[in-house]
Amino acid sequence: MKSRVRIVEVKTNDYRVWYDTETATVNFQGLIRESQIADYKPLEELLLQVIAQKPPVIAMNLQELEFLNSSGMTILSRFVIGVRNKKIIQLVVRASQKIAWQNKSLANWQRLMPGMTLQYE
Repeated sequence: MKSRVRIVEVKTNDYRVWYDTETATVNFQGLIRESQIADYKPLEELLLQVIAQKPPVIAMNLQELEFLNSSGMTILSRFVIGVRNKKIIQLVVRASQKIAWQNKSLANWQRLMPGMTLQYE
């Protein structure tokens, strides 16, 4: 039986996403704009592993995520739905009012997961 390697960081020239296990926080930095959905596989794997750990609260820190294209939004929306489907995990999203896409798009996640907490700083 193969043991699965746990992914705690995904890093490219444009962005970095990492999971802080002590605070159960997924941190995002940079510009997420891969050209093909398949390029998001490592990020999707990291997010699935976070859900699998079933912490009582997961925080998503988006304050340094300057750009997210539609494919990236799809991946993160799937993550929100995955957390919602667990029913035992609360989700807190930390966002920045200074980043235009966050002001426009993150309220939609509250429709996907009405219990989600959205904090702008």
